[in-house]
Amino acid sequence: MANSKDIDAALTLWRFGLGAREGDLQAIKDDPRDLLRQEVVECYTPTPVGPALRSSADLLMSLIEYNKEIQAERDRPAAAPMPGPQPVATAAGNAMVATRPTGGMMDPGAMAAPSSQPDKKATPASKRPYLPQQILIAEADARFNGTIHQPLIGFGERLAMFWANHFAIATGKGGDVHIMAGAFEREAIRPHVFGRFEDMLLAVESHPAMLYFLDNHQSIGPNSQANKNGKRGLNENLAREIMELHTLGVNGGYDQADVTSLARIITGWTIYRDEKRPGPMGSFVFNSSAHEPGDHPVMGMTYAEDGVEQGRSALRDLARHPATAKHIAFKLVRHFVADEPPAGIVRKVAAAYTKTHGDLSAVYKALIDSEEAWNPELSKMRPPLDYVVAMIRATGLRPKPEQIMSTLNALGQPFWNPSGPNGFSDVTDGWASSEGLATRIDAASIFAHQASGTTDPREFVKDRLGLLLSAETLQAVARAETKAQGLSIAFLSPEFQRR
Repeated sequence: MANSKDIDAALTLWRFGLGAREGDLQAIKDDPRDLLRQEVVECYTPTPVGPALRSSADLLMSLIEYNKEIQAERDRPAAAPMPGPQPVATAAGNAMVATRPTGGMMDPGAMAAPSSQPDKKATPASKRPYLPQQILIAEADARFNGTIHQPLIGFGERLAMFWANHFAIATGKGGDVHIMAGAFEREAIRPHVFGRFEDMLLAVESHPAMLYFLDNHQSIGPNSQANKNGKRGLNENLAREIMELHTLGVNGGYDQADVTSLARIITGWTIYRDEKRPGPMGSFVFNSSAHEPGDHPVMGMTYAEDGVEQGRSALRDLARHPATAKHIAFKLVRHFVADEPPAGIVRKVAAAYTKTHGDLSAVYKALIDSEEAWNPELSKMRPPLDYVVAMIRATGLRPKPEQIMSTLNALGQPFWNPSGPNGFSDVTDGWASSEGLATRIDAASIFAHQASGTTDPREFVKDRLGLLLSAETLQAVARAETKAQGLSIAFLSPEFQRR
């Protein structure tokens, strides 16, 4: 008869965590649920680190300087062409030696970083790698080769991914968002994962990356001092997504008048970029001259003119609204338990949210203390991000971040770059297409060949999947002709692809 704690250990790692590494199931088998709760009590969310991981303000200033250098090069009169490279003497005689990477989109070596970087002062800015992409690669490296390997279970890391998708921004918006995507997660999401929802909400909506992504820096109050000529206008993008996606939900009881009113309230929420005057360059600032004056009603509450505090008060009330409790509860249960969230768990989680005024640690405890959340049926398909993380964790691989990002692109979930502010799909239908499954075969094969070495696939699936492992999967792995083929079969098994 199966030991219930052994099943709980597997579900702890594969449903609520990042997946099992070698020996993890054995390490937590005595008290898996208690160890999961301990990650909540300790508020354990790893911190991404690296020399390129600077503040959003520093990154914006670096981008401004980078763009200035490129513009200066464009404005500079054309100079005489520089002499080309000289032939290099070799044992075979004088010859030019040229190499370039080969392979397809997901070839591990296709996007490998050079072994040494050229001297930036000697290299024109226009010839250097695109700065925002270089920062994005460094941020990815800090996660896929850093934070995902650190925790025993990884519930906090999973939550950081969840909230980054809930408050989605997209690097494709432009250089400003591209260079700050990682800083946005580090500054506005991770510090609040186990705190109060309203604190995370305030940090997110006032972060430069979100203000740029949803164009609030362009929003001008129709009757503000900055709009005396009447040629500039209100931008409702951020206000609409705050209500529809971030708090109340699409059926949260608001109407267009509420959206417009909230948009007026948060006019003046912008980023300081006035190089002619001293100030907090690259940081959030409230511009009173662009703010729409007056009192404004939202969802039956009237917010008196109070500068930046008017907007903060409105956001706090939205965070505490019953519709927000239901919306957040529904999304959390859908993410961790089932595409069709059990109504009983949703009610428990929403009640914990309401009772504690959005204390997220209490919300998570209500989720993991619900017996229905531990149903051993594996019904949810892992999105590409979860899937790639699970393969890396299970094998102990530390691939180049370029390979990981290329793989995620091919699988349809480019890192921090969804097609819209609603983020990536969190249900099986979003990822179970025939094309998506075919691409997973390619990804599984690449990681399997990198990890095969001395790994016995039969022992691998037993150690990593535990009691989730089916006899059919074990038999298929055992029949594989090579170690790499056996690992590929393991990666493509229902137990590995679902949680």
